[in-house]
Amino acid sequence: MCAAKNILKEVFGYDQFRNQQEEIVDDIVNGKDALVLMPTGGGKSLCYQIPSMVRAGVGVVVSPLIALMQDQVNALKQLGVNAAYINSTLSAKEVNVVEKQVKDGSLDMLYLSPERLVGDKTQKFLKSVNVALFAIDEAHCVSQWGHDFRKEYQQLSILHENFPDIPRIALTATADQKVRAEIVKELQLDGAKIYVSSFDRPNITYSIEEQDNGKQQLWRFINESHPTDAGIVYCLSRRKVEAVASFLSGKGRRALPYHAGLPARVRESNQSEFLREDGVIIVATIAFGMGIDKPDVRFVAHFSMPKNIESYYQETGRAGRDGQASNAWMAYNYKDVVMQRQFIRDSDAADEHKNVLHNKLDSLVDLCEQLDCRRQTVLKYFDESLAEPCGNCDNCLNPPEKIDATKEAQMALSAIYRTKQQFGIMYLIDVLLGNDGDERVAKLKHNELKLFGLGKDQVKTWWRRLYRQLISQSYIDVDPEFGSLKLTDKSKAILKGDESFYLRDVVKSQNKSKKTEEVDLGRHDQILWEELKKLRMDLATDQGVPPYVIFNDASLLEMVKKRPVEGGKFMYISGVGEYKLAKYGEVFIAVIKANPLPAKLDNRLDEGVNVSLDHFLEHKSVEKVAEVVGININTVYMHLSKAIAVGLVDKKDVTGLEDADIDYIIQMAEMTGYLEEKKMKPVFDALDGIYDYGTLRCVLAEL
Repeated sequence: MCAAKNILKEVFGYDQFRNQQEEIVDDIVNGKDALVLMPTGGGKSLCYQIPSMVRAGVGVVVSPLIALMQDQVNALKQLGVNAAYINSTLSAKEVNVVEKQVKDGSLDMLYLSPERLVGDKTQKFLKSVNVALFAIDEAHCVSQWGHDFRKEYQQLSILHENFPDIPRIALTATADQKVRAEIVKELQLDGAKIYVSSFDRPNITYSIEEQDNGKQQLWRFINESHPTDAGIVYCLSRRKVEAVASFLSGKGRRALPYHAGLPARVRESNQSEFLREDGVIIVATIAFGMGIDKPDVRFVAHFSMPKNIESYYQETGRAGRDGQASNAWMAYNYKDVVMQRQFIRDSDAADEHKNVLHNKLDSLVDLCEQLDCRRQTVLKYFDESLAEPCGNCDNCLNPPEKIDATKEAQMALSAIYRTKQQFGIMYLIDVLLGNDGDERVAKLKHNELKLFGLGKDQVKTWWRRLYRQLISQSYIDVDPEFGSLKLTDKSKAILKGDESFYLRDVVKSQNKSKKTEEVDLGRHDQILWEELKKLRMDLATDQGVPPYVIFNDASLLEMVKKRPVEGGKFMYISGVGEYKLAKYGEVFIAVIKANPLPAKLDNRLDEGVNVSLDHFLEHKSVEKVAEVVGININTVYMHLSKAIAVGLVDKKDVTGLEDADIDYIIQMAEMTGYLEEKKMKPVFDALDGIYDYGTLRCVLAEL
């Protein structure tokens, strides 16, 4: 693992592996197969990228989308990794160049589509060269039970047959037990170890509300929680995509449509702008998003209900890849449920498969109607438990009330039955409210029914919400052609009084999404932050890549906090490897040097610390500071240790110690476990009390 760890630091700029990465990398390096389930942003790519560089030969990566291949290859090249792709965008001459690199062993990774990989020509070519491994990304595409089935993925079993000694790693962010089993079966991964990371994305706040005035609800969410952020809005149809994009543009936001009906050049242009510019909103069908690596997507909004929890989880997972607080918001209505059920009914799938799809949709509806923690429900779907409510979903942050509406549900269902299951919601509500404005009421003598006017205690919107929830929970079906309501077998339990029905009171418990805070920086750090972002954008524009490929926000923020002004320290920034140090270190360090911190830094230190620091810089004496400020010496040392920790004063100036004394104290601190425990007394005792606690605190402040 020594070689792998060196690559992790020197190429990718990370000090240590996360979660199960190290074990997975070790397996693949040693020629074993693996199936990896890891959430978006969890570091799946490293699990095959590093083994590709450790093992002899080229790592062949199966990727379903051209845009995804291009993004990943661009990102690898920024790290100094020799990666390439072969797809329909390349000329024959360009393909020959890539193939020559594979033959001469200079290429670390080659990205191919599944259909190209399984072709006879490619198979013959790969047999003639040294292949390090096969990585099958988005492996859930192999499953007919999955949410993104692609037939060509099922042909990838040929890799096991033609290359039995080459390790294979299949990766996906979402797969329930049935999908996992099919991945293993179809790809012939019977001997592979299955790695399942936690599906929890704690930085994402989940919020779901019933759709009433959809566009206004969407705008309220975006305007209140994400006034300047980048985000994705998902819609079910192309028409709705265009309408929502136009609506948001009319509100002053840069909102771009993305769907299969647009010319390829428009789709590519819109996606490129979304990836490279700040604050852009993409409004899209589900055709958008697979493999999108933009780390600072702050929200994903579903303006239409997806088809199952897998899709919901996969799509919401595109928010907050950088680990920062983000929102997943959805507004649903019964029409979405009806449309999804109609899609299933009209599909060519076998009845067994249709039943599975209906069950998956029902699970999503249950999530929407859920009164308890949303995150617990999502994780349970993927066979993972969360012991306590998450505290970071709408139901936890603002618990909804539930009303026993069994009596009213019986009335609503009876109205359907008594009117012979021939009418839609609004007519039935008129009957329940005793409204006879519709001439059909008198003509059909529905004003003579016992339940006519029986629902006057509630208003029209309340009854509409009740019917929506009865439909969503499959007590009522909707005729897709005429819109009339039909009773299902499930409704009998309520009508007979064998089952209670609880209504989610969305009026009293309006769902709220958290406002994601902007990066919390003081005035001086904010200036440097903006300068670093500007430099990054200029470099990205010159190279034709998204800004985050140069450095992501987390790396820039670390530069702001640590302010490295020499190459050795710049190398310690997360995401900085040797190649990026050589390529970008000088220009970023120049910007940091051009924006030095003043001695007193309001945004870093509290007022008491700043007062002590000011007086020390003036008097150069701890005792004098204590006298002037009127505090004891221990407090002065405490204040100055905080200033030392952020680099505003040197520990030698405060303590008056020589380098040898400082080295001796640090050595004893390491021996007594101070680095792990942060307990000062063992250090004090080990040094026989030669140095007081204040001096020790200042010497050890930077550790």
